[in-house]
Amino acid sequence: MTLALLALGALRTAAFADALDGALAVRSAYVNFDHGVIELNAQVTYPLNPAIRKALQNGVTLSFDVEARVEQVRRFWFNATVIDVTLHRELAYHVLTRRYVVRDVQSGGERSFADVRQALRYLQSVHNWPILVESQLLSGRYVISVRADVRRGKLPASLRALLFWTDDWQRESPWYSWSLPV
Repeated sequence: MTLALLALGALRTAAFADALDGALAVRSAYVNFDHGVIELNAQVTYPLNPAIRKALQNGVTLSFDVEARVEQVRRFWFNATVIDVTLHRELAYHVLTRRYVVRDVQSGGERSFADVRQALRYLQSVHNWPILVESQLLSGRYVISVRADVRRGKLPASLRALLFWTDDWQRESPWYSWSLPV
């Protein structure tokens, strides 16, 4: 029994421990003002290695989130958070169609890709995501911050029992911040 548990632990470590190693960063971000709506545009670098491909092909769903936070800068107190929103997207591999599917969790919309690299290229770009209405901003200085995170989402039933205790599949980037031009 002990030998079986040790073998299982070694297998888990070898197969999943370094899955999210690699680059994870917000490379650039900016906002557009479109008819009173502030829209975020960002470029993110997500890790891609053989462990991620294998996990997807074995039924693991990965969640890719982009979080945006707008804070009003206050001189003698902590900054006040005006808005903190997250764009939730999931990447899964469908065995029958042999396609990688990106699903927007909020809208339910899906996009299908033949290759995992194409799916990640899509996930790395955020275009015209409405995060704030200009009328929510009062006079003063504001800072906008963006970060990305990737984590293991849904697991197939066969892996759920084996990997319930592990947190090797969660990473987040540092905040990318700049002054919001108001």
